[in-house]
Amino acid sequence: MPPRVSPNEVIPQILVVEPLVRRDSRGTFIEAYKASDYAAIGISARFVQDNQSVSTRWALRGLHFQVPPHAQAKLVRCVEGAVFDVAVDLRPDSPTFRRYASMTLKAEEQRLIWIPVGFAHGFLTVSDRATVVYQQTNEYSPGHEGTIRWNDPSIDIKWPLDGADPLLSDKDARAPLLSDVDPLHW
Repeated sequence: MPPRVSPNEVIPQILVVEPLVRRDSRGTFIEAYKASDYAAIGISARFVQDNQSVSTRWALRGLHFQVPPHAQAKLVRCVEGAVFDVAVDLRPDSPTFRRYASMTLKAEEQRLIWIPVGFAHGFLTVSDRATVVYQQTNEYSPGHEGTIRWNDPSIDIKWPLDGADPLLSDKDARAPLLSDVDPLHW
């Protein structure tokens, strides 16, 4: 049975996927990805790289993207803890350019997020520890990667930091504003 899917209210191309979860006395079983089921809901991606990150509370990873010919779509899920997940529309001709879609992904809810090509992605760990797994449609290419500052005022993401300072990598701390990034052509 295909998973349930619903478009994000702000950016309909961002999809929230709710796979079937089977529960019994032993625990749970989830079929997080099955190509034929995803094709039935309109996601017929070919994944070529899987990543997993483990982060502590207030770790902020992003906002990351890759440009063509190595642009990536991603299927993201949190398998431990909780993260505030964000996708920013970087498509200059899009009516939602510079807008973002966000939601909290919790391991116990089993939801996934489909982020198509043309978006920057990032997340903030809001639990003591979180593990995030994401499948990508293109391999990581250092020469095609880009980063946008997490607190770019032109995007104005409402990160739920509760007064804390985010834990950032050096690369993310030095990231440029979106206005300082070369025009993107998807």
